[in-house]
Amino acid sequence: MAERTPAQRVALARQSGRPGTVEYIDALFTDFFPQRGDRLGKEDGSILGGIALFHGRPVTVIGHRKGKNLEENMRCNFGMPGPEGYRKAQRLMLAAEKFDRPVITFIDTPGAYPGLEAEAHGQGEAIARCLAVMSRLKVPIISVVIGEGGSGGALALAMGNTVLMLENAVYSVLSPEGFAAILWKDSARAKEACDVMKLTAQDLVELKVIDRILPEPEGGAHTDPQAMVKAVDEALVAALRKPPADPAAHRYRKFRAMGGQFVNLEK
Repeated sequence: MAERTPAQRVALARQSGRPGTVEYIDALFTDFFPQRGDRLGKEDGSILGGIALFHGRPVTVIGHRKGKNLEENMRCNFGMPGPEGYRKAQRLMLAAEKFDRPVITFIDTPGAYPGLEAEAHGQGEAIARCLAVMSRLKVPIISVVIGEGGSGGALALAMGNTVLMLENAVYSVLSPEGFAAILWKDSARAKEACDVMKLTAQDLVELKVIDRILPEPEGGAHTDPQAMVKAVDEALVAALRKPPADPAAHRYRKFRAMGGQFVNLEK
């Protein structure tokens, strides 16, 4: 794995040519049938999800969707879902449980949309319910952080039995710019924030927040998308080969234990 600074990995995670959810779905799955709408308000283009076949096995796949140009980004709200997107994700996950389909999620968002309309429509509640649904889902969940993993907007799709992360992806409580603005009142110190936030895959596997790092091609995932797709495919096959006997109980133990090396959770 190439030695890079955290700031350089943030830049690679945001690289516009990097394969996103759409590219992974097109390359890894067959017979993808997208599901739209939350059955309450509207369709949120920043969450893409549906039913597909993975090596002939029915699965439900859900991911954050960004655009490759300004027009696409506008349609996808730059990968920042509103509550309608998270309610759609809940609907798909509950259907997956009903029909005993594993859930595969792709995480790539700077964070949930923080606008007034989203808050008025129940953004926080939608994210919380998404986490609640994932926590008790009786089917296996495999989550892959493929680019940015920002705040609760990322965590809402990342409560997996197995959490994989690409070598140059990032996963954090908020963006480095937001961190610097809050802590130091100066968003220009974002590069400095990258050094202290522990947001890289290398930091997070050590902290046991993620389970495995997927190496990227030299130069980043965008330099050889086919090689990156192959690596993700192999990792998903391995994760699905031996799922936990009780996925919900496994997730409870896994997430309950996080931070145990720093805090005695029994006290």
